[in-house]
Amino acid sequence: MSSLDEFTTWEPVLRLIRAGNAEELAAPGGYVTGQIGPYGWSLPILRGFPLPGHAAQHEDVQDEFDAVRRVQSALAEAGVDNIPFTAEIAPTGRTVLSLLRPSTAVESGVGGPHPSSLVLVEGAVPEPWRRLPDPVPGAVPAPSADPALLERTLRERLPDGVGATDEEFAAAETRLGVTLPEELRSLYRVTRGRWQDWGGDQEVTERVVQAVGCELFALDDVYIADPASRTSPWRYAAMEAVVTRPDATVQGVVGSAGWIVFADTGGGDRIAVDLTPGPRGHLGQIIVLSHEESVGADLVADSLTDLVSRRRSDRRGSSRREELPAVARVNRAALDSIEAAVHPELEVLSIGVWEGNPISLAPVTGLPRLRTLTAYPGTLADPLEIAELTGLEFLDLGPEDWRVLLDAGAVPRSLSAASIEVHGERHPLPIVDLANEILALWDRPLITVSVIKGDLGPSA
Repeated sequence: MSSLDEFTTWEPVLRLIRAGNAEELAAPGGYVTGQIGPYGWSLPILRGFPLPGHAAQHEDVQDEFDAVRRVQSALAEAGVDNIPFTAEIAPTGRTVLSLLRPSTAVESGVGGPHPSSLVLVEGAVPEPWRRLPDPVPGAVPAPSADPALLERTLRERLPDGVGATDEEFAAAETRLGVTLPEELRSLYRVTRGRWQDWGGDQEVTERVVQAVGCELFALDDVYIADPASRTSPWRYAAMEAVVTRPDATVQGVVGSAGWIVFADTGGGDRIAVDLTPGPRGHLGQIIVLSHEESVGADLVADSLTDLVSRRRSDRRGSSRREELPAVARVNRAALDSIEAAVHPELEVLSIGVWEGNPISLAPVTGLPRLRTLTAYPGTLADPLEIAELTGLEFLDLGPEDWRVLLDAGAVPRSLSAASIEVHGERHPLPIVDLANEILALWDRPLITVSVIKGDLGPSA
């Protein structure tokens, strides 16, 4: 048994929790939840406010830091990255601490005290992450693309630039598995973007940014924005759909082997050369991939020459699309019936807060592309209708609806991932038990609950 499973390791944290949650813990069935990881924690601890006109001081929370560090040391010793827990502390001091050891089949980071998405098939990714860009055999560079002009312009702006060598270009192309387009080669022939070449001089860095129009990556750091480079938890990724309009300049895919990222906007958005443009796009156009989105990109310039020359494209550039008909949301603020969502191209159906009668899924039975269903707890007339949706790969339901499916042996076997939608205060342990039942159907690793008992003694 590691020190992580010893009551003495947790005792200082538990004492702080009891001090700030006496009323909640004393109530029948009372409990609190928390989470501790190597770099942060979330604990129901009552912190005092500093005196008026004074900032909070480190010593004001020293007890909390010391208590958490003890647990963090035990985490490191046990090789555990993050540990959610529940604690029940009776007025007498009798304590039951339940540690929820993570499963490799459960995504972390977005579920709070409850399990997040359950990955039922090893390595499975949502359908949009499996989509490749459409072929673009007729795509040509924009008339403005001019590698020679681009190189002359940059040499005038950066006369002391250190450019990449042929050997460095060859190494980059071997690493990336793609031939760099001529405009990108022209840029890196002037400056290879290495911080070391600028001697750490911030003024030189700013000159390069001004010359190129963005924060240039070193040639060694250029990468391909394929789908794997834009990770997203299942419960969000499964709600996306890949749609490219006939008039789109940029394809609405998650990523592409033809998106060569070479710079940043300075705000976390990536800038790339696009070698797989949309139906109305140009080969080698410049696009921006938002760090706040997981699908598609925006056109900013028809060519790298235009970007450096500060000429932005005035064409319709976004690959974002109207959600209908691929994604439909039925709730009191969107579609007012499930019939309104029915379409042969429907891929994602989300049923949210609903004030009418419970909804039947019969109208969407048999739709050929429906792969994701999420339903707010209590909105379904008959959860067993889900069994008729034979193409589902992701299902998100409330605990009661999952119970119906499990008891009837009707959980769709087509699923690659699932999620339990929890609203309000729900004890995590029954939700963990439910998650483990679902995981067991696919013989996936279970969430392990370690129970530690001890006595804190009566409150002072």
